[in-house]
Amino acid sequence: MVSMPKNGMEGPVLPPGLDQKYTALRGHLSSMGSVLVAYSGGVDSALLARVAHDVLGDRAAAVTAVSASLAASERRAAADLARSIGIRHLEVTSHEIEDPDYVRNAPDRCFHCKKELFSIMARKCGELGMRWSAYGAITDDLGDVRPGMQAAKIAGVAAPLLDAGIGKEDARILSRYLGLPTWHKPSSPCLASRVPHGTPVQVELLRRVEKLEAYLHRRGFAVCRVRVEGEGARIEVEPRRIADLQTGASLEDLTREARRAGFFSVSIDPRGYRKPGTAPTLPLWRS
Repeated sequence: MVSMPKNGMEGPVLPPGLDQKYTALRGHLSSMGSVLVAYSGGVDSALLARVAHDVLGDRAAAVTAVSASLAASERRAAADLARSIGIRHLEVTSHEIEDPDYVRNAPDRCFHCKKELFSIMARKCGELGMRWSAYGAITDDLGDVRPGMQAAKIAGVAAPLLDAGIGKEDARILSRYLGLPTWHKPSSPCLASRVPHGTPVQVELLRRVEKLEAYLHRRGFAVCRVRVEGEGARIEVEPRRIADLQTGASLEDLTREARRAGFFSVSIDPRGYRKPGTAPTLPLWRS
């Protein structure tokens, strides 16, 4: 965690080792000269955008790809934070939903999404006179299956956080150190991640997910997932919050909102939020 000096007269102090990573990050960005950051408003991309702006000023910009897989609430939050940071922020329309390889939703779906994003960024770099495109990969990503990292490698997109040896915990501590509100933001991957591999990604299906997750957010469930299962939805919330959905009135509200969103059945996963890939649960109701 970030600590405070004993005399209370100076600013917060980074843990040993992380200060060196932070210095390395600033050095990497400075050597790049100018950079366009792939920016979603999450922990990692927000940190990269903030430090890039701190180091490079007007020679740094952030770009957000807008498509059906980006929730409107995430788009607004990203724009608000970019204004707070002060970085030049561009919103561009991406067209991955028109790519059959993306729509078929094989395990390499993210490759095709990132390929579209990095192609857009390359064009924007040319228009803006930027030398580099960069994205917020971190060391934790090295242990996961990340087709998007392969797309970045092919496109020659830089990963300054990764190059500086920064992991997720580091990113959160640095974000708090810099006063970024995203330091404790839950992970929020794109809406297409709620659709199981093999089920085609369709705009109408993404809209269903977005509507029902928006309802859960309004109910105070900051961490939640609406997983698509055929025509139904499986709801995942933090284990400690499951009971809050299972009471009579709450359950009635949930089923009503699920119907309004366009789902034909809904279930609450008794194990709570976790990564996808586990067995489905029985529905609470079915039309």
